[in-house]
Amino acid sequence: MKVYATEDIRNVVLVGHGSVGKTMFAEAALYESGGSTRLGTIQDQNTVSDYDEDEHKRKFSLNLSIVPVEWEGRKINLIDTPGYADFISEVICGANAADLALVVVDAVSGPEVGTDRTWSITEKIGLPKMIVINRMDRENADFGNVLAQLQARWGHRVMPLQLPIGAHDSFRGIVDLLHMRAYTGEEAEETEVPADLAEQAATLRAQLIEGIVETDEELMTKYFADEELTEDELRKVLHGGLDHNLIIPVICASATKLIGVRQALHNIAFSGPSPLDRDPIAAGEKSLSADPKGAPAARVFKTSADPYVGRLTYMRVVTGVVKGDSHLWNANREADERLGTIYVQRGKEQTATPELQAGDIGVVAKLAHTETGDTLCAKELGARFEPIQFPSPVFSMAVHPTSKGAVDKLGTSLQRLVEEDPGLRLSRDQSSGEIILAGLGEAHLEVTMERLKRKFNIDVELTLPRVPYRETVSKKAHADYTHKKQTGGHGQYARVILDVEPLPRGAGLVFGEKVVGGSVPKEFIPAVEKGVHETAVHGVLAGYELTDCQVTLLDGKHHPVDSSEMAFKLAAAQALKEAIHGSGGTLLEPVMTIRVFAPEAHAGDVVSDLNTKRAKIHGINPDGGMSVVEAEVPLAEVQRYAADLRSITQGRGAFELDFDHYGEVPHQLAQKVIEEHKKAVEEAHAAH
Repeated sequence: MKVYATEDIRNVVLVGHGSVGKTMFAEAALYESGGSTRLGTIQDQNTVSDYDEDEHKRKFSLNLSIVPVEWEGRKINLIDTPGYADFISEVICGANAADLALVVVDAVSGPEVGTDRTWSITEKIGLPKMIVINRMDRENADFGNVLAQLQARWGHRVMPLQLPIGAHDSFRGIVDLLHMRAYTGEEAEETEVPADLAEQAATLRAQLIEGIVETDEELMTKYFADEELTEDELRKVLHGGLDHNLIIPVICASATKLIGVRQALHNIAFSGPSPLDRDPIAAGEKSLSADPKGAPAARVFKTSADPYVGRLTYMRVVTGVVKGDSHLWNANREADERLGTIYVQRGKEQTATPELQAGDIGVVAKLAHTETGDTLCAKELGARFEPIQFPSPVFSMAVHPTSKGAVDKLGTSLQRLVEEDPGLRLSRDQSSGEIILAGLGEAHLEVTMERLKRKFNIDVELTLPRVPYRETVSKKAHADYTHKKQTGGHGQYARVILDVEPLPRGAGLVFGEKVVGGSVPKEFIPAVEKGVHETAVHGVLAGYELTDCQVTLLDGKHHPVDSSEMAFKLAAAQALKEAIHGSGGTLLEPVMTIRVFAPEAHAGDVVSDLNTKRAKIHGINPDGGMSVVEAEVPLAEVQRYAADLRSITQGRGAFELDFDHYGEVPHQLAQKVIEEHKKAVEEAHAAH
C-alpha cells in the first residue's frame, strides 16, 4: 500500500450495538475496493477483521481491528470495534485513533443500548459522527421509523443524506438526496430517482438543505435571498458541519448484499474529515495539529501480543512523519524507544511501509517500554498527550491455577494479558493471598481465561474472591492461660493473664503491658507480643485478621528452669483465643460506596434492589436523562452486581464501586460465616 498524504487519510471508527453488521461493513468495504478477492462472512469464520479464535467461537468481535481501504484516491482506515458491553475498552481505544465515528444501526431494531453507550464515548471526545442504517435487506426493515427514533434521541442535527429504494427483499439501492440521483445494485449504477420516491426525496432534500445552510451564515443569506445554491457549496458546508458535529448525516446500506457500501465510502472520502480538519490535540503545554512538516509525535492507542511478531504497538501519528529504523522518546516512561520496521496492519496481517504521515495509523513490533496511552515523540518536542480514560473494572474473580506447574508462570502471563487489555486489573489480596483479576463483566474474564490457555497453555479456574472480613471484639474480655508441658529433661511453663478491649474503627491491633514485680520477666514480654500478633494475623473466629482492639498483658507467672520464649509465645496465643471466644467476638466487613448510573425509568428498581442488599441509600440525583443513585453497601452483597444491574436496566446501567470503611456484620450473618469457616477447617483436616 502506498504512503498517503495527510489530506487523503480518513480514520473511521465503526461503533454501535452488537450484531448490527460493523464487521460485515468493513468486510464489504474491503471487497468493494478490491482489497480482497472474496467477501468473507462471520458464519464462515473468514472475515478480515474478526480473525481471533475466540471471535470465531463466539461469532462476535472481541478486539479492535484495522482494515485500511483505498477508495477514490483516499485511504480510509476503518477501525472495527466490538459491540458487546464487556469489551468497551476496545471501542475507547479505537475512538481515540479516529477522526470520524460511523455509528452502525440496525434497520429493524434502531438505536439500542450499545448505540447509546458508544455514542456517549464519541461525544466525550468530540468525535464527528455519521450514521449508517445497515441491514436494510432484513424482514421488517424500516428506514423511516429508525430515522424518527434517531432524531427523537439526538435532535435535528441528525439528517438523512440518502433514502433507500425498497426494503427487505426489494431493497435494491439508494437515492442521494444532495445530488438527487439514484444508485442501484452492487455496482451502484447511476439512474433517475424512481417516480414513486420523487416526492418524498424532494421533501427530505429540502429539509437537508435547510439543515446544511443553518450551519453557515454566508450560505444562509444566499438561501433566504432565493439565490441558486450549487452542489459544490452544499457539499463544502456539509463537510464543515460534519467536522464540527453540527450535522450528523444518515445513510443506508446492506453490507451483506453490498448495496449502498460504495456510496458510503464515497461520502466518507469526500465529506468525512481528514486529520487536517480536526482541532489541534492538547499535549501537555503544547497543542499539536496534523502537520507533516512538524517534529514527529504519535499516540499509542492499543497494545497486543502477536504469536509470530511479538508485542505490537498500534499508534496514530498526530504530527510529523514517523519513519522505520528510527528512535522516538517515550514521554510517559522517559525512555528511548528504537522503532524497527513500521507496518500497516490489515486484520491480522502486517505489511511493511517506509513511513507513516501525520494522521496515519500503523504498528511497530517489540517496543521495550511502551504501553497503551503513551506518547512517542521527538525528545526535543516535549509533548505528552492526555492519558486515555478507561472505565474501572466492576467484576472481580480469584484466579486459581489447576496444576502445580502453572503457579510460577501465572503471574507474568496474566500481567501480559493486562498490558494488552486496559479494561483488566490484576492484584493480590493481602489477607487471603488470592490473585484477583478484575474486568468489565463475566464474559470479559471468561475470554481472558481462554486466551491464557491458548497463548500460555495455563489452565485456571475462577471463583468469587473471599470477602476480606476482619475480626474484632465488641466488649472487654479477660483470659488467664497456663501453658504446661512436661517431657524428659526441661519442661515448658508459662502463665499469661491478659485483657482485650475494643478500639475505634481503623485503630488496628495495639499491644501493651502493665506487668509489675517481674512476674513475667522483661525478656519474655516480646515473646508474648509476638504470640498475640501472629495469632491475630490468622484470626481466631473465622480465619480473618483480628483488628481494632487493645491487648494488654496484666500479669503472669514464670518458672526459673522451664520457662522460655516459645512457652510464653504459645501461652499468649491461647490466652488471646480464649479471650476472643469468651467476649463473643464479632466480624467486620468492607462497606463500599456505590454510584449507580441508570435511566430515570429504572431508578426505582435500582433502589429497591439495593435495599435487598443491605444498602443505605444516600441520594438519587438526576444527570441528563440518567439518575445517579448513591449508597453504601457491603461488598459481600455486590460481588455479582454487574450481572444484576444489567438485567434490571436492560444493559443501560453502569456503576462505580470504592472501598469506604469496615462495618460490623449483623450477628446471624457473622455466625454463618464463622460456621462455614469451621466446616472448611474440619474438611481440610479430614482430607489430611
